Amino acid sequence: MIDIALKLSVSDTRRRFDLDIAFATDAPFVALYGPSGAGKSLTLQAMAGLLPVRAGHVKLNGRVLLDSAAGIALPPEARGVGYLFQHYALFPHLSVRDNIAFGLTSWRRRLQPEDAARVDELIEAFGLATLARSKPATLSGGQQQRVALARALACNPQVLLLDEPFAALHSALRRELRDELKRVRARWGIPAVMVSHDADDVVALAEEVFLFDGGHVTDHLVAGRDDLRARLA
Repeated sequence: MIDIALKLSVSDTRRRFDLDIAFATDAPFVALYGPSGAGKSLTLQAMAGLLPVRAGHVKLNGRVLLDSAAGIALPPEARGVGYLFQHYALFPHLSVRDNIAFGLTSWRRRLQPEDAARVDELIEAFGLATLARSKPATLSGGQQQRVALARALACNPQVLLLDEPFAALHSALRRELRDELKRVRARWGIPAVMVSHDADDVVALAEEVFLFDGGHVTDHLVAGRDDLRARLA
């Protein structure tokens, strides 16, 4: 189960935005849907430990990643979260293979044999074997997304967070990669939370949808029980 309750504020010199949301779900694929600026991406960042939270909790299958009342706040690297950023955030100076392996190494720790085997498995699974030595600048948008998704899965995460995963892709490629994402998520059995303001992405992938607006969850929809396309129109 994913159990989230978050209160936080972000501000700059011109405005302040308050996020106050809560939801819980057992669905394997969840979408956070709503207009730009509704707080969807902030929710993912807070779940991953990339933003300070004023109050709340993040629990995943009974494991507490954050509980402000109990003084628990695991650092990002200890949360078991795979994060696919909207613009992929690939390292331009690293090869495809080194990008995928990046989170498994540090200046103190080289890639271990079992980790190298997982990287090779992901490279094969995503059809990237012929591109393993290539740099991101030489890849198409779809290939870059595959590398970013493989990197997010390399650490064997407990949850996959997807921030507008298809935003940079044209419509035909979006359809192809939706099917690939569905296949990959099912193969590794990892629950996913996807941010989107594209109804087609949500209808194609999500079992449950939480509607966001103005920093709040305004509704909860379930595929099969609700006509998602009509409700998201």
